[in-house]
Amino acid sequence: MTLMDPLANALTNMRNNEIQGNNKCTVSPASKMIGHVLRTMQKEGYIGEFEFVDDDKAGMFTVELEGNINKCGVIKPRHAVKKDEFEKFEKRYLPSKNFGILIVTTPEGIMTHNEAKERGIGGRLLVYVY
Repeated sequence: MTLMDPLANALTNMRNNEIQGNNKCTVSPASKMIGHVLRTMQKEGYIGEFEFVDDDKAGMFTVELEGNINKCGVIKPRHAVKKDEFEKFEKRYLPSKNFGILIVTTPEGIMTHNEAKERGIGGRLLVYVY
C-alpha cells in the first residue's frame, strides 16, 4: 500500500481508534509535521501524551486518546489564508462558532487559527479538529 498523504492517514487512524473506544493508537510513518500537529492537538486538549518510537524505519508515534475528537481531517487543497480570512474557513470546516480548531502552518510554525489571528499572520490550512 502506498501512502499518498501520511498526515491524512494519521488523522484517520486516530479518529477510527477513537470511534472504536481504544485509548491508544500508533501513527506511522512519523514525520516532523505530524509531530507538530500532534503537539498542537495535545495543547488544545484533543489528545493526551504522545511519544516518538524509533523502529529503524520511518519511526512512529504512540498517541494516548482522550475521547475528545468528534471529527478531524486534513484540508485539501491546502488553502492559503490571509490573516483576516480565517472566518470564511471556520464557517466551512467547523460546526459552529468557537467550537473546534483549524491547524495552520505559518512562517512562525504550526499553530491553531486562533493563535495565528492573535499574532496577525496568515498561512496555509492543514487540519480541522472538533
